[in-house]
Amino acid sequence: MHQNSARKKIWPYLLSFAVILLIINSVFFHQKINPVVFLGFFLSNIFIFSFLLKFYSAKILLIQSGAEHHQEEINIIAVENKKNQEQTKALKLKITRYDNLKKLIEELNRSLKLDTVIGVLSLAVYKLISNSTGVALFYLVDNQYQKLNLAHSIKEDTELVVLSKEGDIFDQWVLRHSSQLIIEDLKNDFRFDADSISSQDTRSVLSLISSPLISNNSLLGLLRLESKKAGFFNQDDLRFLSLVADLGVVALENSLLFQKTQDLAIHDNLTALYTRGYFIDRLKDEARRTQRLDQHLSLMMIDIDFFKQYNDKFGHILGDLVLKKMGILLKDTLKEFTPLICRFGGEEFLVMLSGVDKKKSFIIAEELRQRIQKEKIMLRRQVTHITVSIGVASLSLDTKDEDELVQQADKAMYTAKEKGRNRVCLI
Repeated sequence: MHQNSARKKIWPYLLSFAVILLIINSVFFHQKINPVVFLGFFLSNIFIFSFLLKFYSAKILLIQSGAEHHQEEINIIAVENKKNQEQTKALKLKITRYDNLKKLIEELNRSLKLDTVIGVLSLAVYKLISNSTGVALFYLVDNQYQKLNLAHSIKEDTELVVLSKEGDIFDQWVLRHSSQLIIEDLKNDFRFDADSISSQDTRSVLSLISSPLISNNSLLGLLRLESKKAGFFNQDDLRFLSLVADLGVVALENSLLFQKTQDLAIHDNLTALYTRGYFIDRLKDEARRTQRLDQHLSLMMIDIDFFKQYNDKFGHILGDLVLKKMGILLKDTLKEFTPLICRFGGEEFLVMLSGVDKKKSFIIAEELRQRIQKEKIMLRRQVTHITVSIGVASLSLDTKDEDELVQQADKAMYTAKEKGRNRVCLI
């Protein structure tokens, strides 16, 4: 643009000068001036014209060079300006994120419930990093089986189903390395096979970030964000996710400890069944609900026959193994009825079956008795068997009071013992 402008300004003057020279030369020619003088004058004109042409050409080149230099400076300033704008935008985003950390800490301190802590952490990174798009997943580590369990998920597409409840190869990579993971474009990531991954799950993932929650070299879980778009996440996103994960570790530890304390308060430490006090509280609530809705509720009082002989013969340690085995059998055999089971005391167990009438409860109790009788228990390399006596009572056929219902089930159980044990009795 500068070059064309310079030419437009210079060439009119040069052309005018050339025309004037031609006119003067023409005049001299018609005046019949001495040819030698005319030739000298003409050559001098040509010299002057050449000089002016060279002079103005140099000017044009100088102007062009200056214009190009200024254009380069403009381009550099534009690039720097764009870079500064991007840096300013990134800085504002960082400030927004880190300002929200204070709110996040306050929310985490409000509750010790595990579900609440997991929900707060997941929602925070989903909003602040993913801008409420894509998918956020929170996995907890099952230390007993060394596997992941999906504890919470947030999805932009509410109809999307996460099939990998125990994690996929990305989560296994984090679990194995106990390290952060970022995938900017799955199609260009040599660590994972994009084709095999797409065939394992229905949702599309092209970029993701994941951070483990580690405490004292122990992996508690992992927090993951994913997107259908390639290049959606960057290193700053991963650093912020890692920071949130570090904050979450403390809250998660406190929640797990609180949950463990609660579990210990309501579970028998030997059989892992509910304690008597917790069972009675739940029974009262369930009895009121059952009577209000005019539904059935039955109890089974169960006692291990001749349990004292096991303690005397094999010792109390192996007797405890029998009690543990009994707890496992009760939960496994009755799981389809979603029972509430407690260790009532010693070798006695109490089972509540909601929505099950007395007749059905008797059939269930009989099947349970037979299953226990057939079960083999190894004690000091000896195959042994145990039997149980079971008493069944039902609300409201036998009583309308929950405390009396327990007494009726206990009375029926003692009737089974009096009749020779290893049997089920009703009131």
